[in-house]
Parts: sequence; C-alpha cells; structure tokens
Amino acid sequence: MPTTPRSARPHGPSRPALPRPGAPGRAYAALAALAVVLAAAFVGAPGPLAARLSGGGFGDRRGLVESLSAAFVGYWNSGDRAFTPGLERVVAYWTHYHVVKAVAAALLLIVLGTLGVLLWKAFLRAGSGAGRRAALASAGSVVTALALFSLVTVLANVQGAAAPFSSLLPMLPLRTADGELAAVLAQTGQHLAALPRAGDPGPAAVEVMVGDFARYHAVLAVAAATVAVVLLGLAVVAWRRGAGAAAGDRRTRRVLRSFAVLAALVAAAFAVVAVANATTTADPAPALLAFFDGGW
Repeated sequence: MPTTPRSARPHGPSRPALPRPGAPGRAYAALAALAVVLAAAFVGAPGPLAARLSGGGFGDRRGLVESLSAAFVGYWNSGDRAFTPGLERVVAYWTHYHVVKAVAAALLLIVLGTLGVLLWKAFLRAGSGAGRRAALASAGSVVTALALFSLVTVLANVQGAAAPFSSLLPMLPLRTADGELAAVLAQTGQHLAALPRAGDPGPAAVEVMVGDFARYHAVLAVAAATVAVVLLGLAVVAWRRGAGAAAGDRRTRRVLRSFAVLAALVAAAFAVVAVANATTTADPAPALLAFFDGGW
C-alpha cells in the first residue's frame, strides 16, 4: 500500500509556542533579588569603596564629623581659596561616597523600573482572576513607589557628588560646637551677613563656600527640571495611549490614565523643586547664612 508523502499529509492549524508557565515568575524573582542586592550595596558599599578610592576612610560618622570640624577650622585659618590637605581628604572621600551611592541608586532605579513595567503589563494581560489582578496591582504600586524614591535618591547623590563641600556642611556640629570651631562658625556667619552691605566676597573661604553652595543648588535645579520635562512627556504619551485604547479595554485605559495623572503630579513637584533651587542659585548667600544661623 503506497504511503502518503509527509509533505502531503493533512494537518491542522499550527499552534503558537506558549511561554513556559514559570518564566514570568522567575523573571520577577530575579529582578526582585537584584533589587535587594543593589539596595544592600547602596547602604553598605559607599563607605568602604569611598575609603579605598580616596586613600582612607573615617571609621564612622563621628570620625567623619570630627575630621571635618578640624579641617574646616584649618581651612578658615589658612586664608587660601585652595582646600588644605585635611579638608581635601574629607572632600575627596565624600565625593566618592556620593558617586558610589548615585551609581547604586541609578542601577536600582533601572531594575525597579523594569520590574514595574513587567508587573503592570502582566496586570493588563491578567485574566478574570480578581486575586491575581489585585496581587499584580499591589506589587506594581509598591515597585513604582520604590522607583520614585530611587529617582529622588539618584538626584540627591548627584547633587552631593557635584558639590561635596556644601554637602558636607550640614555635618558640622553647629548647635554643639565649642572652642575654636564655635569661633570660626560665628565669624563665617558674620561675614555672610555682611556680604549684602559690603558688596565684596569677604574672606577666601566665604567666597568658595558661596560659589560651591550656588553650584550645589544649580545642579539640583537642572536635574529636577530635566526630570519634570521627561515625566510630563511620559504623562502626555500615557494619556494619549489611554484615550486611544479600545472602547472595551477599560483596564488599559484606567491604568494608562492613572499613570499619566501620577506622572503629571510628580512632574509638578519636581518643577517646584527646580524653581526653588534656581532661586537659591541666583542668590545663595542668604540661604547659606540661614544655615549657619541654624535656620535649616
């Protein structure tokens, strides 16, 4: 009996390859584990890495504060614009500290952003099971909030790395200072208060502090404005996509519009931060004086 050639055999419609059931769960678990590792690195890695990169650490926060206080007094008494070796060492350590934190926070933001996108996409594709949808929505909301926190952390550490001297100033023990440090802090405040009247930069240390303080706020103003523009653009795109979703796809429309509203609100908050920091950049001396007077 003749056999039918394989190519001529009747066959039904081919079935598309289905994803393995465990693949999404493994992706979520891998990203979540990576996020935990990066969060731990953000907390534990900056100190040791900064110490290695800058040629020495300070043990703990108390050691850093004591070194900063002594270096600040030495710098003031030097009368020079250039940092003394002691202050240079502290500033170098603090620069590397913020660079490491910024890198860790940026990587964490990428991981959380990826995880958030996957969770919200899974929520949109979820079937009629209310429990699964609720779990995906809850997880997506938490991850989105953590991503926003990571974004703020990135900006704060970029600011600290760009102007480490100003970032260090809040660590000075303004309220408990005594002896020579108290006298130097008082002189700093007096010279800052006299700047509007005298019209000159005053001692070299004051001039450097005012300039660095202006850069400190300028960096955040630019960064916050950039984030505000990006978020506003994402809000517009999400709203338009939500409006263009199929009439019966209410879930997609609701998620996209909710994201658009959230992005617009966060963009408005960053815009306020940008304006406030731009104002301080234009006239940094009063804000710096308020700091030394204990106004922060």
